[in-house]
Amino acid sequence: MVDKRDLVDRPAGDVMVWAPELLAEGYRTYLRYTLSLHRGDAYVKQQRDVLRAGKVVAVLPVDVARQEVVLIRQFRLPAHLGNGRGDLIEVVAGGIEAGEHPIDAARRECMEEIGVTPHKLVELFRYFTTPGITDEEVVVFLAAIDASKTPLRTANDDEHIDVLRVSFDGAIAALGENKMHNGPLLLTLQWLALNRARLPSLLDDG
Repeated sequence: MVDKRDLVDRPAGDVMVWAPELLAEGYRTYLRYTLSLHRGDAYVKQQRDVLRAGKVVAVLPVDVARQEVVLIRQFRLPAHLGNGRGDLIEVVAGGIEAGEHPIDAARRECMEEIGVTPHKLVELFRYFTTPGITDEEVVVFLAAIDASKTPLRTANDDEHIDVLRVSFDGAIAALGENKMHNGPLLLTLQWLALNRARLPSLLDDG
């Protein structure tokens, strides 16, 4: 049986990665890598195509006093193409700009997408969205906000967002209906379901 102390990601050890071949350049860079990886008593040569996306933030904005979470709805073309339901329910999220600290990106995205600046931000966890194809890593934050100050919608040149105030109970209950399919949303609401009793201590400024 594997000890739980072994359940950690670790450096792969003896890996040689050659300079990649550019496959496409657009909103993200798509590269083909050739590598040699030591496994057991042998070296295994592999070729992998990787979408270089870098780090992004996802933010779960909560109002503990009102027992509300603030979610958003916006259109996503890939979801529309995938299942015809492109108006997704999501949490606040966005890319981390060059030289920007993740917590500063989380604060900026809250202001841009739900129109409020958090009183406090706490990093919860990090995860890779699809490590078989992209290096995109999501840094997840919990944000303390005043939900009463959020607008009904926000907009800029690229995004038109509906802002949704939802009770903790309502958001958690919706998880069981299998009608929301955004990954960061599902992960953060599951975290909320498991940890809602800890919110006051996590967000306490004292």
